[in-house]
Amino acid sequence: MTLTTHDKILSTAERLIQETGNAEVTLAQIATELGITHAALYKHFQNKQSLWEAVAAAWFQREIIDQIQCDPSATPQSQLHDWLWAFVTAKKNAYNTNPQMFALNTRYIDSNPQALRNVLIPAYTIVSQIMGYDDPHNERAESILATFAIFTLPNFKETWNDPDYAQRFERIWNLIKAGV
Repeated sequence: MTLTTHDKILSTAERLIQETGNAEVTLAQIATELGITHAALYKHFQNKQSLWEAVAAAWFQREIIDQIQCDPSATPQSQLHDWLWAFVTAKKNAYNTNPQMFALNTRYIDSNPQALRNVLIPAYTIVSQIMGYDDPHNERAESILATFAIFTLPNFKETWNDPDYAQRFERIWNLIKAGV
């Protein structure tokens, strides 16, 4: 598969973040690495904000959403429980194992409500599909994910490694399961 220039920019930016251990990679560094001008980046991204949002969104999709597998033979409610648990666990693992990309995601996605909503649309769609919701705006799925915000929003990250993490998840699940 041939990568487009857009994809090469995204992968180069992410690679530089990983190599430097710093989410503060500059556009000039990316351009130099790709052998293009700094101005050429703006043919693909409106500004630095849009580039970093795209890098973080691609990482989130690949490392969190795309990694979640559920048993399709399970009941919808069991599938939803397992999918939500896998989702919050993936976010926790990203925090623990990839601090540079987690920091980028926090700065450019989690701190921007519209960008966060856009990044979560695939998750909302999956939840709606699991539950068989006929909801073109994914309002029910969005509400379900919002219920678990304490397990996904970076403001709560200091509690994700607490010993009662799984028990807290199950308490919230037990509160909402009858309504899903």
